[in-house]
Order: sequence, then C-alpha cells, then structure tokens
Amino acid sequence: MLTILYGTESGNAEMAAEDMANVLNLTGKETRVISMEDYEPIDLQNEEHVIFMTSTYGEGELPLTSAPFYSKLKELDLDLSKLKFSAFGLGDSTYEHFNGAIHTFVKLLRDLGAEQVGETGTHDASRLHTVSDIASCWASRLFLAA
Repeated sequence: MLTILYGTESGNAEMAAEDMANVLNLTGKETRVISMEDYEPIDLQNEEHVIFMTSTYGEGELPLTSAPFYSKLKELDLDLSKLKFSAFGLGDSTYEHFNGAIHTFVKLLRDLGAEQVGETGTHDASRLHTVSDIASCWASRLFLAA
C-alpha cells in the first residue's frame, strides 16, 4: 500500500494527490490518499513508502492543513529510518521561496532518518501545465522505473 499524504491551502494538492493515485492504481500500485490533518505522524512508523505532497503558502510557509502535522512530527522526533518517502511540491516560481513547504518537509524527514526515493518533484503555477498532469507524470516515472 502506497500512502499519499497531502497538505493544501486551496485544494489543489488534494486534487493532484487524487489524480496521482488514480494513475498509480492503473499501473498496479495500491494507493490511499489522506489529508495530513487526518493522519497521525506516529503512524509513519508503520508505513513502508509515503508520498508527501504539499502546496506552499505565501512566502514559503506551510499551508493550514500541513502545518500542524509538521509541528507534531517535529515534536515527536521519531526514528523514521525504516521509512522510504517521495516528495512533490506545488508552488509558484514568481515567489522568492519557490516550493518552500515541500523542501521544509524533505529536510525534516531526512533529519528523522527517512530515505528519499527519487528527486523532489515540483509544479510551477506560473507555467502552463496543470498540477495534476505534472504530478501524475512525475509519479509514473518514479514508480514505473522502480
């Protein structure tokens, strides 16, 4: 089971996470999509591989639905050395801290011992491609190559 955890401000990350899951399901991966606000960070110790997807709010901040999850995860200071994770961020390159939220998550997860699989995927809202298309292509390449 591949878990996709998303954090969003306006709903774009949720939509992209659902679309990503649908594409991965077509390739034979069993997925589930959960909002970070509905997931307990301690449960990461029971996961094999998690995709973290979050938008960036304002000048690089975490959105409302991922900030409490992040704070709790940091406070728990878990040993995540058995966790593999992948990361995908939504942002806008016209802002100084483009995709700052996902980079914040990646740093914390690595600090807690988790192993990143693949490069961090990003979507740039200032470009023409939809976030769902970019996220789904990124996930397909990552998991079909594995």
